[in-house]
Amino acid sequence: MLYVLICDDKADNEDLRKATREQHLQYVQAFDVRFAGPMLSADESTMVGSMIVLDADDRAAAQAFADSDPYALAGLFANVRIQPFRQVVPS
Repeated sequence: MLYVLICDDKADNEDLRKATREQHLQYVQAFDVRFAGPMLSADESTMVGSMIVLDADDRAAAQAFADSDPYALAGLFANVRIQPFRQVVPS
């Protein structure tokens, strides 16, 4: 099942995001991440969160992935929303 993770950064934590980025990127490569990337502020240059589409066995596995993400362990996120997702396009 696909899950969308919407992860909002705590305010003014771009330095923490940058310092933890390499660990985060190495971590996600060990999973079936369909696509992922930073969400940007209105200026289209400041990173303010993450969006990840993950293929996981169930919601518990998606939650475990989110909980063990180096960004989460570093305290970067203000909140993380996990939603089941059904891809329609492209089919």
